[in-house]
Amino acid sequence: MKDQHLTELVSLFAHLKTPKRAQLFLRDILTPHELAQLAERWQIVKRLASGMPQRKIKEELGISIQRVTRGSKAFQSSRGGFRMFLSSD
Repeated sequence: MKDQHLTELVSLFAHLKTPKRAQLFLRDILTPHELAQLAERWQIVKRLASGMPQRKIKEELGISIQRVTRGSKAFQSSRGGFRMFLSSD
């Protein structure tokens, strides 16, 4: 991915001042499947951050353990973005 493209996208996100505007933008830029995956990833991360075991997350969300594991890897390699939003809850 070109840095300038990412910079432009990040700038767009910074201008989404309300949940309604964010929702409209996300529904336009992502496919329904991508949006569902993104929402699921966030649910996985929230549960991992609370200390919930991966198998419990799998059961609670009704997803495969592989998806939970991928979410766990993303959480573990996070650069601080997840924690920034988790601490604001």
